[in-house]
Amino acid sequence: MLPRILGWILVSGSALLAALLLWPQALGLQNQWVFAHVVALRGVAGLGALVAAVLLLLLAFARPLRTVAFGLAAVCALFAAGNAAVLTARGFASTEAAGDAASDAVTVLSWNTLGEVPDASTVADLALSESADVVVLPETTGPLGEDVAVAMREGGSPMWVHTAAFDDVAKARSTTILISPDLGDYEVTSALVPGPPGNTNTLPSVVADPVSGEGPRIVAVHAVAPIRWELRNWRSDLDWLAEQCAGGNVIMAGDFNATVDHFAGRGTNGGDLGDCADAAVQAGSAGLGTWPTDLPQLLASPIDHVLATPGWQVDAFRVVGELDAAGSDHRPIVATLSPSA
Repeated sequence: MLPRILGWILVSGSALLAALLLWPQALGLQNQWVFAHVVALRGVAGLGALVAAVLLLLLAFARPLRTVAFGLAAVCALFAAGNAAVLTARGFASTEAAGDAASDAVTVLSWNTLGEVPDASTVADLALSESADVVVLPETTGPLGEDVAVAMREGGSPMWVHTAAFDDVAKARSTTILISPDLGDYEVTSALVPGPPGNTNTLPSVVADPVSGEGPRIVAVHAVAPIRWELRNWRSDLDWLAEQCAGGNVIMAGDFNATVDHFAGRGTNGGDLGDCADAAVQAGSAGLGTWPTDLPQLLASPIDHVLATPGWQVDAFRVVGELDAAGSDHRPIVATLSPSA
């Protein structure tokens, strides 16, 4: 009798843990150690649970463990199915902007370059082929950003370059943004020192405001990864980014090191993060992962985003998978936004 009771306690406890790992937002655990990492890689977690379910079913042939093994297999199978359902609901679509896109549409390209591994011509060729108006390049220094801008100018699309760097210890401590002159003149208004209220904590973001006051604020994002010793800074980064999207006219893009699960609780007025809505969610593409490129998109983590305030609608969004061999561990993303009618 006692072994049976202990077995059902194990199954019940596993079921409770699986439920919390599947939807930690229910108890506000999505930004906590372990829970944050499991929901970041829902595809991997689901696949791992499916494999565990099969192994447990094989173990069920051992008569003394049959009941417990069947129970644990059911828990794993349900956990796998739950993650598959969440990703499917978020969508695997990938759309490109129509050739007759509105003249006031803005195309945003974001690519974490892993400390400038893809060369300037690779970045510029992608930006030109996508007719990008804004290019966000976390882990990219000013000189490479200028090389990209020169290549784009030669390709018929001049760009202004703005870079924020906390120091030159590592290229990850720099973020560069390129903005088309067609959007007007922009100036950087974020601080060049780490931490709120002027910037993200460990890796720099760039806040660029239109000099004329007309047009969107553009935020190039690089939040720190939620490794154990950076968890507090990671949560603070997401809070600060939500504040940048509180009202007004804002487009933000970059490496958030967070999925829409981690945005939970930080949305206002119907937004996903502050007042901003996630373009991938709007386009039905939020199930496609951008990091790491070693994993297929269905298993990778969707931590790179384009977001915008309600004055913008999403015309197209896609994760660029053709450049997985370019050297970065992130896939580029491209979103086309147009002013809402």
